Amino acid sequence: MKLSATQSQDLLEILKNRFLKNMDRHPGLDWADVETRLKDNEEKQWSLNEMEITGGEPDVVAFDDKTDEYTFFDCSAETPAGRRSTCYDREGWESRKDNRPENTAVDMAEEMGVQLLNEEQYRYLQQLGKFDLKTSSWLATAVEIRKLGGAIFADRRYNTVFVYHNGAQSYYAGRAFRAALKVR
Repeated sequence: MKLSATQSQDLLEILKNRFLKNMDRHPGLDWADVETRLKDNEEKQWSLNEMEITGGEPDVVAFDDKTDEYTFFDCSAETPAGRRSTCYDREGWESRKDNRPENTAVDMAEEMGVQLLNEEQYRYLQQLGKFDLKTSSWLATAVEIRKLGGAIFADRRYNTVFVYHNGAQSYYAGRAFRAALKVR
């Protein structure tokens, strides 16, 4: 869970360019401050690189003065291509009798060291642009819903954010998950 010096440099350059290109996502924030935090945190760099190589296009979306944390979200126009066709979680995956996908959204997020966006975070992301116009994204799902076999996902259609439900065992070529990562 550590990038080589070259990988780290390449990632920081990609993130810097995206940060500068999308200043409307993080008004008042300075790249130099973000970069300093990232250079001191190899584990978070690794997670951001995982977000990047799976198609998430991570970018800074917030800074919390109280916790002194930067928050990164996947900001790709559509749900990350490298994370599609996944059941919601391991329990959903195991409940499938046939045609199990390779992985689950929850397992992938854990392996990457990130969190699935929750409904509040997803709605916040949608205030920063128009995302998931053709795809959908699994969202962190309440325990009560999971106990009943369901999971939630969201997308944007008709200029409106919709949150839906599905069986946690389902998977679709156009559904993945969007990740959040906090960097202190």
